[in-house]
Amino acid sequence: MTLRIACLGDSLTRAQFSVDYLDLLERRHPPGAVRLARFGANGNFAHNLLRRLDAVVANPPDVITVLIGTNDARASLPGYPVDQAVQRKQLPERPSAGWFQQCLGAVVARLRAETDATIGLLSLPVLGQQLDGAAAQASQAYSRMVAEVAATDEVAYLPLHERQTEELRRADPPPIPYREVTPAAAVGVLVQHAVLRRGLDTIARRRGLVLTTDHIHQNSRGAALIAEVIDFGLLTRST
Repeated sequence: MTLRIACLGDSLTRAQFSVDYLDLLERRHPPGAVRLARFGANGNFAHNLLRRLDAVVANPPDVITVLIGTNDARASLPGYPVDQAVQRKQLPERPSAGWFQQCLGAVVARLRAETDATIGLLSLPVLGQQLDGAAAQASQAYSRMVAEVAATDEVAYLPLHERQTEELRRADPPPIPYREVTPAAAVGVLVQHAVLRRGLDTIARRRGLVLTTDHIHQNSRGAALIAEVIDFGLLTRST
């Protein structure tokens, strides 16, 4: 029997700028054992995800994973272009921690009401690789909110942030300061990858980054941890 899985999220799930964790997740299972549907949109905040659930509930899967909040967390950092994001993503208000938690709770409420799927919320991947830096601390704070929503709404919590933190501590990477990704920088990575045929892992290695290509989007090592956390925390319960 094939297990149908819907993966909801932002650019990490769309996988234009990141290694594709859906592909890695599928490879962890025998051929035909899982069928994955991708619901990822670049730059999405939790509010944007809430507004595009119709396609998910129209054909309810067996399992739903939610990986959202990276952009909400980034918006809390100095230097993030909040006004541009509000306009670009048509947000009705400026991003905030409380609004993120409210929107994520509404996502879970609708998925629970309109599907019978097993639901798992992933904590955020670590922003940057300086665990004591403001970016990593923001991703940790928003991950705690994900855990609170999961506990309140009685859905599975998948500890990605904790797993990536362990990996970074083990790797003991160089203390490269976090740099916010501009649209031009994101396109630059895409050009290197798609036009110059430079692998995302090569880009990450040249920059001294362990889990990401640009402090945000995942290389193979980071994406593999997403697949691992989903598999061990959720799919083993459903197969």
